[in-house]
Amino acid sequence: MHVDETGIPGTYRVTPERLSDERGVFFEAAKYSVLTERTGLPFAVGQVNNSVSRKGVLRGVHCNDVPDGASKLVTCVRGSMLDVMVDLRVGSPTFGHHEVTRMSAGDGIALYLPGSIGHAFLSLEDGTCVNYLLSTEYVPGAMVDLDALDAELALPWDLTGPPVRSPKDAAAPSLAEVLASGRLPHYSPPPAARTRS
Repeated sequence: MHVDETGIPGTYRVTPERLSDERGVFFEAAKYSVLTERTGLPFAVGQVNNSVSRKGVLRGVHCNDVPDGASKLVTCVRGSMLDVMVDLRVGSPTFGHHEVTRMSAGDGIALYLPGSIGHAFLSLEDGTCVNYLLSTEYVPGAMVDLDALDAELALPWDLTGPPVRSPKDAAAPSLAEVLASGRLPHYSPPPAARTRS
């Protein structure tokens, strides 16, 4: 598998090598020893979450309010989605920047992001299923929510109408409000990425 750092330090796009024949496709979705070696960050699975969404559902932006919060490996296992990671680490050289990845069950792409990075996605098909491998168990109250439609974030959603959101996500505060609250994590440089893919 190829593990490449994105434009946000400490986040990675994981692209598997795919084997295909008349039966279909096979690929290694995650090999933790390789992920740890390439990122310099140990990763062990502490919790597994799945979400299933209809077309037009927008989930997030969510992040942990501590730098060592639950890291995630996010994969689309059915359907397709537009995934957005946002650097919310105060003091980061890329604070407020985002990274967009179109993902589908067929491409096998995964995203690795530390808990201090904001995450959101838009479901592009009915029945889109997203798998999250978390490095630690979820801790209620350790999550910071931001409005995914906040003009200051300017996230590039491909919307043809209003998205479907949970009441919690729709009521989430703006980036300015969360920044003023002091709940955003502070930047710590990630370990040097290994360039071998």
